[in-house]
Formats: sequence, structure tokens, C-alpha cells
Amino acid sequence: MTVLDPLLSDVQRPTAQARGLPNAHYTDPEKFTEESHALFGAGWAGLAVASDVPEPGDAVPITFLGIPLLLIRGRDKTVRVFQNICRHRGMILVEAPRKIEGAIRCPYHSWCYSTQGQLVATPHVGGPGFNSHAEMDRNTLGLIDVRSHVWRDVVWINLSGTAPAFDEAMADVIARWSDYEQPIHHGGPDSQFTLTVKANWKLAVENYCESYHLPWVHPGLNSYSRLEDHYNIEMDGLTSGQGTLVYRQLTSEAGAIFPDFDDLDAKWDAGAEYLAIYPNVLLGVHRDHAFAIVLRPNGPAETEEFVHLYYASPNTDEALRQRNAEQWKVVFEEDIFVVEGMQRGRSAPGFDGGRFSPAMDGPTHCFHRWAASRIAEHRSGK
Repeated sequence: MTVLDPLLSDVQRPTAQARGLPNAHYTDPEKFTEESHALFGAGWAGLAVASDVPEPGDAVPITFLGIPLLLIRGRDKTVRVFQNICRHRGMILVEAPRKIEGAIRCPYHSWCYSTQGQLVATPHVGGPGFNSHAEMDRNTLGLIDVRSHVWRDVVWINLSGTAPAFDEAMADVIARWSDYEQPIHHGGPDSQFTLTVKANWKLAVENYCESYHLPWVHPGLNSYSRLEDHYNIEMDGLTSGQGTLVYRQLTSEAGAIFPDFDDLDAKWDAGAEYLAIYPNVLLGVHRDHAFAIVLRPNGPAETEEFVHLYYASPNTDEALRQRNAEQWKVVFEEDIFVVEGMQRGRSAPGFDGGRFSPAMDGPTHCFHRWAASRIAEHRSGK
């Protein structure tokens, strides 16, 4: 690998000597565009969750890094992602979330597509009253498919189409959480919320994957899951994060708890782990629930965080689910001021990317190394 930018070379140094990514990677629209290709397009990124389209025919348009996409569950119940454009003149097909009752009809010239993406009707394409033409091959004009895979309910996409198969690319993290390779059930409308943060998406990742800030930013959480109860997780080129040896199960006033996932190793009795899967998916697992956060960048200085909570059973106590969602919302909202504060700090010309604590910031530096490596590879044409 060739590092073309000496500032990125500084990022690759050992943790104690390294600097963080330069300010421009958090503020410059040109750098944001470059990272859209280098960090998002080349590998697997999170788009949404499959629970966003629970029933056949459900369709949700999503603009992702400026690209119009369509998340849809087909009549065959398979979740797919297509470019949200008609193959005729590039018209947007679906403007708002809705159920597709028949075919996906383009509002411009009424070309129609099945929920599996095939072009099924081309009215008057051969002239008035002629719905076919010898030189128009419908079989080659289906919706443009975006390579996708569903894992832990997250819909992952590979925009370039060239990444290794998902199971191969994510083999190490799948193995790490092999105990959790079992059905998970979305908690429903009361188990999801969205936060909008006026900051670059990378700062949300950096904050999530370390526990160093716990005593000062999350005093309530730190009161029982202390900084000293946490450990760092670093898996170069894939993920980093943190784990805790102390997890306190939520209990209702009547003593009810969520059911545990099946056949977990004893280490999960009082432990939990939180991983940032690069580039933009934040996952957490506990003995009785899990969560997924998909970060959607809206330019260099705004990020939407889509938070979803999951359980081992489709039938859980509604009041307890609501309390769990409220508690996590408090925790994630506590992070907003520091993430936005770091974003404002990136406008200071004297800031050189910052330093890393060798003991506490390994997960954050792991993420920076990954980003710098991917950017350098992109610039060198690899």
C-alpha cells in the first residue's frame, strides 16, 4: 500500500505517536465525496434495517450519499435494494414510503417493474397501442440491482459490487458473536428512534467505539458499569469497539425481565459488547436484547442515527420495551454534545488531528488507520 498524503501517513503510526485524521476529512465537501467512494462504496456499508419493510410490497426510498435507492421487500419476501430510477429516462420511481400493491409504475411514461425488479410493462413503447418493440429487450432493462445482504437485520450494501462476499468479509466478527447467530425480533415502533447530529459521521463512530468518555459523559451508566469494567476491542480492517464485564438487566416493578437469547456462553451472563462495524454500523449485544444503529451521512457535517432494538422473543412486555428504548435514548443523546463539539473543533486551524491515549484510544485509532488505509488505496487506484 502506498500512502500518498503525508498527513495520512501520520495516522498510520503506532498509537502513541499517531495523529488523527486531518480537519479537512470532517469539513471539506471534496473529502466527503472522496470518502463516499473510498470508505463506503468499495466495501459493505449499512443502509437501513430489513424491519423497515416488514411486509411483501413494502418500499422505502432512501437517498444514500446522494444516490437514490429503493429498499423493498418483494412478493417472494426477499429484501432487495435497487436504484430508485426508471431505466427509460431516469425518473425517480418511488417518492415516499408506501406499499406496492401491483407493480412499481414510473409516473413519467408508466413503465412498470415487479417488486423483484423485472421490467414487466412498457406502454406504447412501439408507438400508440403497441406495448413492445423488437429492438427493446425487457430482460435487459430491469431495475439496477444494488448488491445487498441482511445480517442482524441490517441491510448491508456494496455499491461498487466488487467487495468479497459478505460472509467472507465479515467472517471474524460473525465468529466473535457466533453465540448470537439466532433469530432476533424487532421490538416494533416503540423500539426505534432517530437522532440527528450536526457532526461528521466519523465522529459518531469514534465516540461509540471507546469507553474513555464514560465517567464524564454517561455518569448514570458509569455508576454500575464503570470505566474499569470495560475492555477494548480492536479487529484491524473490520471493526473496533468495547466490551463490559458488568451488564445490569432491566427489571420491571413486577420483577419481569426480557427472555435471554438461547444457549449463550456463561461470559454473557454479566457481559456485553459494542462494535463499530466500519464504516457506519454500530451494534450492541446483551444476554436479553441487542441493538443496531445505522449512520446515514447527510454531507460532511450532519449525520442521522437510526436506532433499532431487538429481542430474543417476538412477545415481550410493552412497558419494559418502552423503558429500555427510553434508557438507550438518554445514553445516545448524552453523546450528542461531545460529537457536535468535536465537529466545531475541526474548524480550528491549529488542531492537527489530535493524539491518542495508548491505553484508552486503541479502538478509535484502529478506525482511523482503517480509514487512512482505504483512502490511500483509493487514491492509488487499487
